[in-house]
Amino acid sequence: MLDKSGRLTLKCTAIGSLPHKTPEAAVALIKRDFSEIPFWPQMVKINKNEDMIFQFLDNMPSFFCEDGKIFLDTDYDAFFEDLEGFFNDYEEITADINSPLLEKYGITQALAFNDYIKIIETTKPTFAKGQIVGAFTLSAALCKKDGTPAVYDETLREIITKNLILKALWQIKKIKEANSGTTPIIFTDEPTLSQLGTSAYVGIAEEDVHYMFKEISEILKQHGAIPAIHCCGKCDWTLPLNSGFEMINPDAFSFAENLSLFSDEIKNFLENGGKIAWGIVPTLDKNALEKINIESLVEKFRTAVNYLTKKGIDEKLIIENSIITPSCGAGGLTERLAGKAMDLTKELSKRLKEIYNIDD
Repeated sequence: MLDKSGRLTLKCTAIGSLPHKTPEAAVALIKRDFSEIPFWPQMVKINKNEDMIFQFLDNMPSFFCEDGKIFLDTDYDAFFEDLEGFFNDYEEITADINSPLLEKYGITQALAFNDYIKIIETTKPTFAKGQIVGAFTLSAALCKKDGTPAVYDETLREIITKNLILKALWQIKKIKEANSGTTPIIFTDEPTLSQLGTSAYVGIAEEDVHYMFKEISEILKQHGAIPAIHCCGKCDWTLPLNSGFEMINPDAFSFAENLSLFSDEIKNFLENGGKIAWGIVPTLDKNALEKINIESLVEKFRTAVNYLTKKGIDEKLIIENSIITPSCGAGGLTERLAGKAMDLTKELSKRLKEIYNIDD
């Protein structure tokens, strides 16, 4: 579903979480700043179930929540029966996204999702952003009863990956029902990717993570979405670049130079229509956000681009395949600072279009 038309060039969106206390306030901000690519906000300060982990666990075989504790269990009596039913559902849904079974795997913990869908219905944007937690991040976060992370269990990795795909397909269907002309961009949020290869995850084979990434990206493309991946730390971008994702979203405020370490892969990615969503407006560093202004953000962006042009990548190629985002979700900020970050993201997008002569 790769967009090679330039319709995305220097447009802006945001990552997910917002600190607002009502969906109405969050949606008003999205309407104001992200009319080009609206996103659905995770309302993390209203309800813990808006957390990026909890939102994607409904109807997943092996998942239990007892006395406030969550864990995975493959030893309960009905596990194999549940697993067989789940895999049958998955095959039917991925073959036909209009299967009524898909509603069973919808996202129930999303206070502002229906408001987001109403934005799409009324404004009919060319693109709209959805998101899932990454399969590697989720399988590293969830543990079996004995405390072993699920990422070390092949069956659990497969369950988690397929459950997340169903959550993504549900979003795609809802977006398309709201406006058939809107292309979904589904971000996979993978903060834990920055720890792959470290002592924290000794024994995790890169090919296992590649398999999870590849399955997600390929299914999303088959169903008309642009698969994107977000990581807010330093990571080896070779893995997502070679796993079928069509957009990468690095923290370009803090780690832009890290991206240039993979310049050969980035060049090939861009030449084939891949996009960089530059997370250039700081959200993780509150002091930086307090001090930042639009002029310094323009300079930050140019510096980030220069890291790649110095490695021989044509500036025009980079710009034509760039969009603008904050560095990460803004849920941990105050409403005032989150508003500033979102406003700056929109303003930077507008300013860069002027600088690089990009017509809307």
